[in-house]
Amino acid sequence: MSGTVLIIDDEESIRDSLSGIIADEGFSPLAAASAEDGLEMLEQKDVDLVLLDIWMPGMDGLAALEKIKKRFDLPVIMISGHGTIETAVQATQSGAFDFIEKPLSYDKIILAINKGLHVARLERDNKILRGRSTATPKLTGNSVAISKVREQIELVAPTDASVLIRGGHGTGKELVAQTIHDKSARSSRPMIEVNCAAIPEDLIESELFGHEKGAFTGATGRRQGKFDQADGGTLFLDEIGDMSLKSQAKVLRILQEQKFERVGGSRTIRVDVRVLAATNKNLEEEIVKETFRPDLFYRLNVVPIQVPFLRERLEDIPLLVEAFLLQFRQKGLGEKKFSAKAMDVLMRHSWPGNVRELRNLIERLIIMTPDDVIADNNVALFLGMSESQASRPVQVQTYGHVGFKEARSRFECDYLKVKLQENNWNISQTAERIGMERSHLHKKIKALNIQPDKE
Repeated sequence: MSGTVLIIDDEESIRDSLSGIIADEGFSPLAAASAEDGLEMLEQKDVDLVLLDIWMPGMDGLAALEKIKKRFDLPVIMISGHGTIETAVQATQSGAFDFIEKPLSYDKIILAINKGLHVARLERDNKILRGRSTATPKLTGNSVAISKVREQIELVAPTDASVLIRGGHGTGKELVAQTIHDKSARSSRPMIEVNCAAIPEDLIESELFGHEKGAFTGATGRRQGKFDQADGGTLFLDEIGDMSLKSQAKVLRILQEQKFERVGGSRTIRVDVRVLAATNKNLEEEIVKETFRPDLFYRLNVVPIQVPFLRERLEDIPLLVEAFLLQFRQKGLGEKKFSAKAMDVLMRHSWPGNVRELRNLIERLIIMTPDDVIADNNVALFLGMSESQASRPVQVQTYGHVGFKEARSRFECDYLKVKLQENNWNISQTAERIGMERSHLHKKIKALNIQPDKE
C-alpha cells in the first residue's frame, strides 16, 4: 500500500526519523514543525494520513485534530510523549484513528499507518457503493444476440483490456460495463461512472481529473476527480463520443501513461485504472468529421462489444418482462402478470427506446392498470397502437412457385430494406450491424435497386 503521510511534530529529530522510516516502507513523507504549518500544507498537498503530535507550541494537537477532521476527510494518528488515558480518550472521541505514545515503536507506527490507510479506502469505497443500487441487474435473455454478448464478457472481464461498448440508447450498455467490472479482478473496488454527455464541456476536465483550490471561479478547495476515485478499480466513460477533443487528448494520455495533473495543478498523480467506454454514435464517422480522435478510438477499441437493439432479440421479451415484474414487485408495486395476447402485442412493437422503453412501459402498466392481469388492449393503448395493429398477425413472406434464385433475391431485397430502414438508411451503420463490408452492401443495393419508400 502506498500513500502520502504528513508528520506534524515540533521535534526535528522525530520528524527526520519518522520521515526515513516512512520512506523506507514505500510511503511519501511530508513534514511540518507546527500545527499551523501542517494545516497550510494540507490545503496545498495531497495527503492520505496524518501523524500528529499532541503537545506543541501554539496550536496543540487536539485543536489541530478538530480542524483536520472538520475540513479534511483523513485518518489521523496521534502521538505523544505525555499521554494519559484521559488524553487518549479525548483524542479518540474527537475522531483520531489511533493513539501512540512516545518513545515511538516504529513497527507499531507502520502497522497503524497501514491500518489507517486501509480503513480510509474502505470508507471511501463504501460511500461510493452506497450511492449505487444494492443489486446489479443481470443480462437477461437467451437469444443468440445476447448470448454472444455474454460470451464476450466472460472472455474480456478477467483482463485489463479497454472495452468499447456500442449500441443504441436504452440497449443496456451500462449494464454490460457493470457486468464486466463485477467479473474482473477489480470487483472489490467500485466502478466509477461518468456520463460525458451530461457534463458541460468547461467542467468535464474538472470532473475527470479534479482541480486545485483557485483553479477557476468557484473552486474554493481541492477536489478529487473520477480518475482519483477509480484508482485500483474501473472507470466507465458513458457516451464517450460527446467528449470534447481537448478532453479526449487528456484521457488518451492517461490510458497511455496512467498519470495526470489536476486542473490548475502541476503535480503528477499516478493511478491504476481500467477504462470502459460506451457510445451510441458511429465513431468512425465522427473521426471523418474530425470530432473524435482516431488514436483514442484505437486505444479504447481493443475489445469492441456490440449490444443488440431490442428489435433484434424479440424472443427475450418474455424473460425481460418477467424480470421487470419481479423488480417492481420487490419495490412494493404489487403482483401482476401479462396475458398471452398482451405478450404478443409487446412482441409486435418496434421498440425504438429498446430495453429502457420496455422497462418504463412495464412500470407504467403496473401502476395504471387496476386489474391483476394486464390485457392486450391495455398494452396497445399505452403503446399508441390501433386495434388492427395490435391484432394483426406476424407477416410472413410467401414466394409461391418461384425458383430458388428468385426467392433468394427477393429475400435479400426485403431483408436489406428492413435493415436500412432500421438504421435510417445509414450505409456504414447498416453494414456494421449486419456484418457486411460497406462496399459489398453498396453493390447489393445497386444490384437489387433498393430505394427508400417515397413516404
